[in-house]
Amino acid sequence: MSEHVLITGGAGFIGTRLAARFTQDGHRVTVLDALIPQVHGDDPASTSPLLRSLDGVAEVRVGSVTSTDDLRAALDGVTVVVHLAAETGTGQSMYEIDRYVETNAGGTAKLLDILANQETSVRRIVIASSRSIYGEGAYETEDGRRVYPGHRRDADMAAGDFDVHIAGEGALRLVPTPEDALIHPSSVYGITKQMQESLVMTVAPAIGIEGVAVRYQNVYGPGQSLKNPYTGILSIFSTLIRQGKEINIFEDGEESRDFVYIDDVVEATYLAAIDSRAAGHTFNVGSGVATSVNEVVAALFDAFGREVPTRISGNYRLGDIRHNVADTRLLTETLGFTPRVPFREGVRAFVEWVLSEPVEEGGYQRSLDEMSKRKLLK
Repeated sequence: MSEHVLITGGAGFIGTRLAARFTQDGHRVTVLDALIPQVHGDDPASTSPLLRSLDGVAEVRVGSVTSTDDLRAALDGVTVVVHLAAETGTGQSMYEIDRYVETNAGGTAKLLDILANQETSVRRIVIASSRSIYGEGAYETEDGRRVYPGHRRDADMAAGDFDVHIAGEGALRLVPTPEDALIHPSSVYGITKQMQESLVMTVAPAIGIEGVAVRYQNVYGPGQSLKNPYTGILSIFSTLIRQGKEINIFEDGEESRDFVYIDDVVEATYLAAIDSRAAGHTFNVGSGVATSVNEVVAALFDAFGREVPTRISGNYRLGDIRHNVADTRLLTETLGFTPRVPFREGVRAFVEWVLSEPVEEGGYQRSLDEMSKRKLLK
């Protein structure tokens, strides 16, 4: 059955790829996006390749999820909503609190308020959630018990101890975090993503709409912004490598994340929106593999065929987690999909694309200065 899909935040890195995927299978796509300068530049029509990639793919409506009028107009005739629109960035969220809450929680509330109180054609809503809602993910104790450590202490990290601890326990071992894990975000961003997900998965079934949540891990790949300092370390480090600048590796470089390639994320999200088996489920969308920051640097050096100086500085950001890796079995068991792109292969494809793009100055140092000024970066 052909769907009319609304993708909020659909002019972004994930949304544009997802729009093309829907169009490929004959679905109609509408995109609602505020085209914020941090992502699209000051003149998106000329500065945003992502926006231009939607030509002939989707109807683009410029507007905000914080506007009831913009949302109401964009929902006309829509049968499936993929709600990607959100302010992103763990660090920035810790000092732009009002903006993050207004856009992420407030925008989701406005969307659901329309669906609850007005006649629409919407039958399913997919909410883009995040691994950040887990805070520190799942670990096992020395005797095999599953535990969920709390936030790391500033005093410990200042002393160079970056590991997670639970009083009375010995060394903890990282294990994949399943969807039924404890939810205890450690940043404002994580809190707002939890709010988005909880709102959708509570309200949608109550008003006769199928809800699906996809908890993205660290998404990367061609098309990712190279100038937005809150999009991830692959983009940041790639720019530094191209500029021949030193890479400052925070903590001890052994902190790890689950990096998942854009094509895998798009396919998982497409199935979450279209496949009848997805209704009512929450899915981790990741690779299921933990990759350390040191391993990221090595993979980038290999793909670029060059190295720059690195410095393991011991710097750390309050609100950051130590590790997280997703348990992706539910996605495979329910929808028959397993992420396919290994990290090294994905990095090579990403770097090939990066080398075709102009070198962007970006705002990475400015973002660090902002955090330092607020004593969030130590």
